[in-house]
Amino acid sequence: MKLLLVEDEALLSKSVAKGLGLLGYAVDCAYDGEQALYLYGLNEYDLMILDLNLPGLDGMEVLRQIREKDADFRILILSARNSLEDKISGLDSGSNDYLTKPFEFAELEARIRSLLRRSFTTKDVTLRCGLLRLDTAARQVWYGQRQVELTRKEYTLLEYLMTHSGETVAAETLIEHAWDSETDLFSNSFRFHIHSLRKKMETAGAGDYIVTKRGQGYRLQAPEEGAP
Repeated sequence: MKLLLVEDEALLSKSVAKGLGLLGYAVDCAYDGEQALYLYGLNEYDLMILDLNLPGLDGMEVLRQIREKDADFRILILSARNSLEDKISGLDSGSNDYLTKPFEFAELEARIRSLLRRSFTTKDVTLRCGLLRLDTAARQVWYGQRQVELTRKEYTLLEYLMTHSGETVAAETLIEHAWDSETDLFSNSFRFHIHSLRKKMETAGAGDYIVTKRGQGYRLQAPEEGAP
Protein backbone atom coordinates (compact mmCIF):
# COMPACT_ATOMS: atom_id res chain seq x y z
CA MET A 1 0.00 0.00 0.00
CA LYS A 2 1.19 3.52 -0.78
CA LEU A 3 1.14 6.21 1.90
CA LEU A 4 1.77 9.95 1.93
CA LEU A 5 3.46 11.10 5.15
CA VAL A 6 3.07 14.85 5.77
CA GLU A 7 5.45 15.83 8.58
CA ASP A 8 7.76 18.86 8.78
CA GLU A 9 10.10 17.39 11.42
CA ALA A 10 12.70 15.77 9.17
CA LEU A 11 14.07 13.28 11.72
CA LEU A 12 10.61 12.09 12.73
CA SER A 13 9.52 11.86 9.09
CA LYS A 14 12.60 9.82 8.18
CA SER A 15 12.13 7.50 11.16
CA VAL A 16 8.42 6.85 10.51
CA ALA A 17 8.97 6.40 6.78
CA LYS A 18 11.79 3.93 7.40
CA GLY A 19 9.71 1.94 9.89
CA LEU A 20 6.73 1.76 7.54
CA GLY A 21 9.02 0.87 4.65
CA LEU A 22 10.38 -2.08 6.61
CA LEU A 23 6.79 -3.30 6.97
CA GLY A 24 6.29 -3.22 3.23
CA TYR A 25 4.55 0.13 2.76
CA ALA A 26 5.62 2.47 -0.03
CA VAL A 27 5.97 5.93 1.54
CA ASP A 28 6.30 9.38 -0.03
CA CYS A 29 7.16 12.29 2.28
CA ALA A 30 5.94 15.90 2.20
CA TYR A 31 7.29 18.55 4.56
CA ASP A 32 4.71 21.32 4.18
CA GLY A 33 1.08 21.76 3.18
CA GLU A 34 1.71 22.93 -0.37
CA GLN A 35 3.93 19.94 -1.11
CA ALA A 36 1.33 17.62 0.42
CA LEU A 37 -1.41 18.89 -1.89
CA TYR A 38 0.93 18.72 -4.89
CA LEU A 39 1.86 15.08 -4.26
CA TYR A 40 -1.76 14.19 -3.46
CA GLY A 41 -2.81 15.57 -6.84
CA LEU A 42 0.06 13.90 -8.66
CA ASN A 43 -0.09 10.34 -7.30
CA GLU A 44 -2.62 7.81 -6.10
CA TYR A 45 -2.29 7.05 -2.38
CA ASP A 46 -4.14 4.63 -0.15
CA LEU A 47 -3.82 6.83 2.95
CA MET A 48 -2.33 10.11 4.20
CA ILE A 49 -0.68 10.62 7.59
CA LEU A 50 -1.10 14.33 8.27
CA ASP A 51 0.58 16.58 10.83
CA LEU A 52 -1.33 19.77 11.66
CA ASN A 53 1.50 22.13 12.62
CA LEU A 54 2.97 22.62 9.16
CA PRO A 55 4.89 25.60 7.76
CA GLY A 56 2.94 27.64 5.25
CA LEU A 57 -0.36 25.90 4.66
CA ASP A 58 -1.72 24.47 7.91
CA GLY A 59 -2.67 20.80 8.15
CA MET A 60 -6.32 21.64 8.78
CA GLU A 61 -6.41 23.62 5.54
CA VAL A 62 -4.85 20.66 3.71
CA LEU A 63 -7.59 18.46 5.17
CA ARG A 64 -10.30 20.94 4.17
CA GLN A 65 -9.09 21.24 0.58
CA ILE A 66 -8.89 17.48 0.12
CA ARG A 67 -12.34 16.94 1.59
CA GLU A 68 -13.80 19.46 -0.86
CA LYS A 69 -12.75 17.10 -3.67
CA ASP A 70 -12.68 13.65 -2.09
CA ALA A 71 -14.87 12.39 0.73
CA ASP A 72 -13.46 8.86 0.71
CA PHE A 73 -9.67 9.33 0.85
CA ARG A 74 -8.30 8.01 4.17
CA ILE A 75 -6.55 10.61 6.35
CA LEU A 76 -4.98 9.94 9.74
CA ILE A 77 -4.02 13.04 11.72
CA LEU A 78 -0.77 12.68 13.67
CA SER A 79 -0.33 15.81 15.76
CA ALA A 80 1.07 17.29 18.95
CA ARG A 81 -2.25 19.11 19.36
CA ASN A 82 -3.69 16.87 22.05
CA SER A 83 -6.63 18.75 23.55
CA LEU A 84 -10.12 17.31 23.28
CA GLU A 85 -11.17 20.34 21.23
CA ASP A 86 -8.37 19.71 18.71
CA LYS A 87 -9.35 16.06 18.34
CA ILE A 88 -13.02 16.90 17.87
CA SER A 89 -12.16 19.61 15.35
CA GLY A 90 -9.94 17.25 13.36
CA LEU A 91 -12.51 14.47 13.27
CA ASP A 92 -15.38 16.84 12.51
CA SER A 93 -13.36 18.34 9.67
CA GLY A 94 -13.13 14.97 7.99
CA SER A 95 -10.13 13.01 9.30
CA ASN A 96 -10.72 9.29 9.71
CA ASP A 97 -8.58 8.96 12.83
CA TYR A 98 -6.55 11.15 15.20
CA LEU A 99 -3.35 10.07 16.97
CA THR A 100 -1.44 12.42 19.27
CA LYS A 101 2.33 12.80 19.72
CA PRO A 102 4.28 11.30 21.34
CA PHE A 103 3.08 7.94 20.06
CA GLU A 104 4.10 4.32 19.86
CA PHE A 105 4.99 3.21 16.34
CA ALA A 106 3.09 -0.07 16.79
CA GLU A 107 -0.11 1.86 17.50
CA LEU A 108 0.38 4.05 14.44
CA GLU A 109 0.80 0.98 12.24
CA ALA A 110 -2.23 -0.70 13.81
CA ARG A 111 -4.37 2.36 13.07
CA ILE A 112 -3.09 2.44 9.49
CA ARG A 113 -4.05 -1.21 9.05
CA SER A 114 -7.48 -0.53 10.51
CA LEU A 115 -8.13 2.39 8.16
CA LEU A 116 -6.94 0.45 5.13
CA ARG A 117 -9.25 -2.43 6.00
CA ARG A 118 -12.13 0.03 6.15
CA SER A 119 -11.08 1.32 2.73
CA PHE A 120 -11.68 -2.13 1.34
CA THR A 121 -14.93 -2.75 3.24
CA THR A 122 -13.74 -5.45 5.59
CA LYS A 123 -13.36 -5.44 9.36
CA ASP A 124 -11.59 -8.80 9.43
CA VAL A 125 -7.80 -8.68 9.84
CA THR A 126 -7.64 -11.72 7.54
CA LEU A 127 -8.26 -11.44 3.79
CA ARG A 128 -9.44 -14.64 2.09
CA CYS A 129 -9.68 -15.95 -1.44
CA GLY A 130 -10.48 -19.64 -1.72
CA LEU A 131 -7.90 -21.51 0.37
CA LEU A 132 -5.58 -18.49 0.37
CA ARG A 133 -5.47 -16.40 3.58
CA LEU A 134 -3.57 -13.19 4.29
CA ASP A 135 -3.28 -12.03 7.90
CA THR A 136 -2.84 -8.24 7.75
CA ALA A 137 -1.90 -8.00 11.44
CA ALA A 138 0.79 -10.71 11.44
CA ARG A 139 1.64 -10.00 7.78
CA GLN A 140 1.56 -13.72 7.05
CA VAL A 141 0.16 -15.64 4.08
CA TRP A 142 -1.24 -19.17 4.21
CA TYR A 143 -2.50 -21.56 1.58
CA GLY A 144 -4.55 -24.11 3.45
CA GLN A 145 -2.33 -25.19 6.35
CA ARG A 146 0.88 -24.21 4.58
CA GLN A 147 2.55 -20.85 5.20
CA VAL A 148 3.83 -19.01 2.13
CA GLU A 149 7.04 -17.12 2.96
CA LEU A 150 7.11 -13.82 1.05
CA THR A 151 9.39 -10.81 0.92
CA ARG A 152 7.92 -7.45 1.94
CA LYS A 153 7.41 -6.40 -1.69
CA GLU A 154 5.82 -9.72 -2.65
CA TYR A 155 3.49 -9.43 0.35
CA THR A 156 2.51 -5.89 -0.68
CA LEU A 157 1.66 -6.99 -4.22
CA LEU A 158 -0.40 -9.93 -3.00
CA GLU A 159 -2.19 -7.82 -0.37
CA TYR A 160 -3.27 -5.31 -3.00
CA LEU A 161 -4.48 -8.07 -5.31
CA MET A 162 -6.41 -9.69 -2.45
CA THR A 163 -8.10 -6.44 -1.45
CA HIS A 164 -9.27 -6.26 -5.07
CA SER A 165 -9.99 -9.97 -5.41
CA GLY A 166 -11.94 -10.75 -8.56
CA GLU A 167 -10.97 -7.45 -10.22
CA THR A 168 -8.44 -7.03 -13.01
CA VAL A 169 -5.68 -4.73 -11.73
CA ALA A 170 -3.40 -3.00 -14.25
CA ALA A 171 0.35 -3.43 -13.80
CA GLU A 172 0.65 0.35 -13.56
CA THR A 173 -1.79 0.38 -10.64
CA LEU A 174 0.15 -2.33 -8.80
CA ILE A 175 3.38 -0.39 -9.32
CA GLU A 176 1.72 2.83 -8.15
CA HIS A 177 0.61 1.24 -4.87
CA ALA A 178 3.67 -0.89 -4.13
CA TRP A 179 6.58 1.46 -4.88
CA ASP A 180 7.31 5.01 -3.75
CA SER A 181 7.45 7.80 -6.30
CA GLU A 182 11.26 7.95 -6.39
CA THR A 183 11.57 4.38 -7.69
CA ASP A 184 12.59 3.85 -11.31
CA LEU A 185 9.43 2.26 -12.65
CA PHE A 186 11.11 1.42 -15.95
CA SER A 187 13.35 -1.15 -14.29
CA ASN A 188 12.62 -4.87 -14.21
CA SER A 189 11.78 -4.71 -10.51
CA PHE A 190 8.03 -5.21 -10.96
CA ARG A 191 8.35 -8.15 -13.33
CA PHE A 192 10.93 -9.76 -11.06
CA HIS A 193 8.71 -9.49 -7.97
CA ILE A 194 5.50 -10.63 -9.65
CA HIS A 195 7.38 -13.63 -11.12
CA SER A 196 8.89 -14.47 -7.74
CA LEU A 197 5.48 -14.17 -6.03
CA ARG A 198 3.94 -16.53 -8.57
CA LYS A 199 6.72 -19.09 -8.17
CA LYS A 200 6.32 -19.14 -4.38
CA MET A 201 2.55 -19.50 -4.65
CA GLU A 202 3.01 -22.27 -7.19
CA THR A 203 5.37 -24.08 -4.81
CA ALA A 204 2.71 -23.81 -2.07
CA GLY A 205 0.04 -25.21 -4.40
CA ALA A 206 -1.66 -21.91 -5.27
CA GLY A 207 -0.12 -21.41 -8.68
CA ASP A 208 -3.47 -20.81 -10.41
CA TYR A 209 -4.58 -17.93 -8.19
CA ILE A 210 -2.89 -15.06 -10.05
CA VAL A 211 -4.30 -14.87 -13.56
CA THR A 212 -2.75 -12.71 -16.28
CA LYS A 213 -5.28 -10.85 -18.42
CA ARG A 214 -3.24 -10.03 -21.50
CA GLY A 215 -3.18 -6.32 -22.20
CA GLN A 216 -5.22 -5.59 -19.05
CA GLY A 217 -3.34 -6.67 -15.95
CA TYR A 218 -3.65 -9.27 -13.21
CA ARG A 219 -6.58 -10.84 -11.40
CA LEU A 220 -6.52 -12.77 -8.13
CA GLN A 221 -9.19 -15.45 -7.97
CA ALA A 222 -9.66 -18.95 -6.60
CA PRO A 223 -9.40 -21.40 -9.54
CA GLU A 224 -13.01 -22.53 -9.09
CA GLU A 225 -14.10 -18.87 -9.46
CA GLY A 226 -12.40 -18.40 -12.82
CA ALA A 227 -14.06 -18.42 -16.18
CA PRO A 228 -13.73 -21.67 -18.12
